[in-house]
Amino acid sequence: MSVSSRSAVAIHALTKLAQGGETSLTSVEIAESLASNPVLVRRILGNLRDADLVLSTEGRGGGWTLARPARDITLFDAYRAVEGSPVLSRHAHPPSAECEVGRHMQAIVDEEFRNAEQAMEEQLGRTTIAHLLQKVFDIEAAAQTR
Repeated sequence: MSVSSRSAVAIHALTKLAQGGETSLTSVEIAESLASNPVLVRRILGNLRDADLVLSTEGRGGGWTLARPARDITLFDAYRAVEGSPVLSRHAHPPSAECEVGRHMQAIVDEEFRNAEQAMEEQLGRTTIAHLLQKVFDIEAAAQTR
């Protein structure tokens, strides 16, 4: 598999921004939530901005906010904004045309991988950032009652 951690970072950052509501958050504040480097977070946020998922404001009091309501941003939106390649890696080079398996395997595996990727896209498209934030609130509330 070739999915990087960029999707997880993007989804985390979007959920943190959703928690902030209308308040801008700096990349440092988001990085603190991720226990990560602000430079990495800025790169991911740049991809999210290019995909019209977040807005940035420069200068004193600037930062990052969601470009639209969290209920209108899916996990697939985040994935698509930061991942540049298919989830499942294809053959690095063509298999042998001299082999019965080699002649057909690339097309067969490609179809299976496309089906798997489509299923993943559909699943990620059903979950919004608002759903994740609500799960965070629910888990936090349950922990407070223990």
